[in-house]
Amino acid sequence: MIITRTPLRISFAGGGTDLPTYYRTHGGGAVTSAAIDKYVHVLVNPKFDRSIRVAYSRTEDVERLDDLQHGLVREAMRLAGVHEALEVHTIADVPGEGTGLGSSSTLTVGLLNALYAYRGILKEPAELGAEACNIEIDRLGGTLGKQDQYIAAFGGVQYFDFHPDDTVRASPVPLRTPDREALSDHLSLFYTGITRRAEGILKEQSARTSEKLDAYGRIRILAAEARSALLNGDYARLGAIVDEGWRLKRGLSAGISTGEIDARYEAARAAGAYGGKITGAGGGGFLMLLHPPERSRQIATALSPMERLPVRVTSEGSRILFFGR
Repeated sequence: MIITRTPLRISFAGGGTDLPTYYRTHGGGAVTSAAIDKYVHVLVNPKFDRSIRVAYSRTEDVERLDDLQHGLVREAMRLAGVHEALEVHTIADVPGEGTGLGSSSTLTVGLLNALYAYRGILKEPAELGAEACNIEIDRLGGTLGKQDQYIAAFGGVQYFDFHPDDTVRASPVPLRTPDREALSDHLSLFYTGITRRAEGILKEQSARTSEKLDAYGRIRILAAEARSALLNGDYARLGAIVDEGWRLKRGLSAGISTGEIDARYEAARAAGAYGGKITGAGGGGFLMLLHPPERSRQIATALSPMERLPVRVTSEGSRILFFGR
């Protein structure tokens, strides 16, 4: 039996420049993001019969890999070279798609890590990130960027360069444990109660890339500015950077925000938040805020009845929790 644990993520700046329609033709993209202590667990275990059983929000039991409807599991098994009878269970700390925390990419990375370990192969984070992108973008034809897969694989706080030749460079933002704890103290996530599929938003965003080059150029620069603010422990500056990026992002395509979300965000700002954004592609999911720790209660009151999700930034990437025969 193999059990892996892979973190979800938040991003501070640069989101959208990791889309192939931008980084391939406009000099590359950059994102600064962080792994959080909310995870997707994947359990892989051999089966005594010849079937493949996959348990997620529903359960599939098939005789052939080709008949498996869960595309991420099917393609991960193919890529990892696992075709024999197998049982796969997935469990997420934040269930459901559309939360903006990178859950599908986190699942893909965790699946690959577990399946390769099942074969006795240990993959480096860069390999897991690249292969997860291959599954989601190339094999399954998804319209999405590359940041989610790589931060899930690497963990910690990272600055990613996305090069026109499709290579990715990960540069850790070297925060000591007290600095990482201080960042966590300045961070809050509130659930909007709205879930959405990122695909539609990202398709429109990708189609309009050439119309929004000035905005994308500034968003890419903000990723480097966010890294600098993190290194200096300047959370007010980081909040201002996130705020600027969010205001730019809302102009990239329709559906990224709503009147209700905008009103909630301004209420949080009035209660003392430095800045924030909707996680992921937008349209729903979680509202991420940077704020002085002493303003946490006032912000929570201003956003009531939105539920706060307690999170901490973690140094941990995808890891194998259990390996047993």
